[in-house]
Amino acid sequence: MYHDCVHSLADRVLVDIRRNELLLAGDRIGVAVSGGIDSVALLRLLLELGQGIGIVISVVHFNHKLRGAESEADQEFVAALAREHGLEFYCSSGDVARLAAEEHSGIEAAARELRYEFFHRLLAVGGEFTSAAEAGIRGGFNRSAGSAAAPKSFPQGLKPKSSGELNGTAEAVPFPAVPFAVLAAPEVGRLHHTSDEIALDKIATGHTLDDQAETVLMRLIRGTGLRGLGGIYPRIAVEGDDDGDRCGEIIRPLLGIRRRELEQYLVDLKQPWREDSTNAESKFTRNRVRKIVLPLLEREFNPSIVENLAELAEIARDEEDYWENEISGWLGTVVQWADAGAQSVDDGQRLVQIRLNSASSVPAGAQQAEAAVETPRGAGGGANVPEVPRSARDDTLGQIVNAEENDARSDVSLSRPWLLTESVAVQRRVVKAVGEQAGIPLEFKHVEEILRFAGDDGPSGKELSLPLGWKIVRESEAMFFVAPDLSGQQPARDYEYVLTIPGRIVLAELGGVIEALRIGRGEGIAEYNPQQLLRADLLPAQLTVRNWRPGDRFWPAHTKSAKKIKELLQGRHLGQAERRLWPVALSGDEIVWMRGFPVPAKLQARVGQEAVLIREMPWNADDYAI
Repeated sequence: MYHDCVHSLADRVLVDIRRNELLLAGDRIGVAVSGGIDSVALLRLLLELGQGIGIVISVVHFNHKLRGAESEADQEFVAALAREHGLEFYCSSGDVARLAAEEHSGIEAAARELRYEFFHRLLAVGGEFTSAAEAGIRGGFNRSAGSAAAPKSFPQGLKPKSSGELNGTAEAVPFPAVPFAVLAAPEVGRLHHTSDEIALDKIATGHTLDDQAETVLMRLIRGTGLRGLGGIYPRIAVEGDDDGDRCGEIIRPLLGIRRRELEQYLVDLKQPWREDSTNAESKFTRNRVRKIVLPLLEREFNPSIVENLAELAEIARDEEDYWENEISGWLGTVVQWADAGAQSVDDGQRLVQIRLNSASSVPAGAQQAEAAVETPRGAGGGANVPEVPRSARDDTLGQIVNAEENDARSDVSLSRPWLLTESVAVQRRVVKAVGEQAGIPLEFKHVEEILRFAGDDGPSGKELSLPLGWKIVRESEAMFFVAPDLSGQQPARDYEYVLTIPGRIVLAELGGVIEALRIGRGEGIAEYNPQQLLRADLLPAQLTVRNWRPGDRFWPAHTKSAKKIKELLQGRHLGQAERRLWPVALSGDEIVWMRGFPVPAKLQARVGQEAVLIREMPWNADDYAI
């Protein structure tokens, strides 16, 4: 019975591996192992299947340094597991809390960014790494922009005592080159730098069917389009740092397996695992969906809700692949980059034309947009593999903050008669694609406004404002997307939005999302930073979120009195555009929240009180794709 049970689960994983073309004979796989049920089960399953497939397996671990001794124990557990099975072991760490504070993002987002940067370095041949001694901190991870470049050595792995028995697995994504301190786990083996021993082809992560359902449900709750409904892709192509060529893949072999099945598999093997205490903390949205929302839906509405959500994701991915191919075909023939002065008229062949003031360069926004679009694998068969996007927030902020340094400018013309004769589905896709190519963060409401504007009768020359200073000029035969004049050093435009509690808004001006979470009295208020929690009973149902204005004052906790925001920001060494767009939230005329500062002492929530947390998050194009 035991053999049949194990064999059955491994067979199902093997079927998914073959169906999605995840592994090939000879692949060098790094298995991302945190120590939890999913990743440990992934490692054991791939060890069971590895010889038959013909893959070389190693173990990869990233220590987030968030749980003190518990994090160190996780690392030791994974290192021992690698040693037990004679596997190479690669390990690094990073200051997640610091990055979250610097980038005004959540802990989960910062942890993922650091983890995937490490994975990318393991996949990218010639990646820059530094030893712990060279980094100056044991197990530290140097993200300082002013730090010296790391030596061009390869990541330090931990070699098993016997080099004769090697296997393989892992996880990955493309991010900027960053020096890492790669740790030596106790008694695992010697450090090595040999490039032939380092390069991995793929990294496998332990995402499960439950993770897929949680992801789809979270995106539905927040608002998403077809691309966002695609959830977690079985394969993700990872680009290299310089040439943009693919340097590896992230694969998810367990997307068809329930978490409870993996737990039973480990129990049957008598294989221990580690429990992450943060998985029980209600401050993380995914934990609330996992512990509260999905069980309620399974119990009260549909016992198959998890499987149904995963099937919806697969349908959405296939639909998105079709549309991406269609759009790619259209834009591959109708989008042209031309010198300044090129004619922007419809000649019956061209749908869109993008003009540059400088013939020597493509606009930064367009380059950034290309990296953010999930592109099909191309001809040759097999499943489509999306490229991993860079942070949309970083891209759009870069356009604003670095405007003075970049005088490249693009204008886009779109044939109005052609557009209006197509179906609404095509219209939306084309407008969205033009926005992505030009680097304009268009939400659904922007696309709909553009289509209404295109269909309206009225005089030629009428204009419509878009995010980031772009505008559309409507003519009888064309819609002109006119880029902001970056060389003119125009002041950033003011913005203002209504934020419902609970709720979220997309700030196109910042390329980010601001979210208001309501935290109940019984949800463990002590788990949150008290300096960021506002008393719910002192706030209205809606707040106003806007950039600060001259004369605005704010009274952060631990200061003697209210100060002008201009003075509070002077010590931040911000660029003019970034400083001008700094967000605040108001209750009536009073500023109750300001990015990067504690909330006013008189409004801070205490234990036992209902609270509101206002937080900033990166803008994910997938969540708002059509």
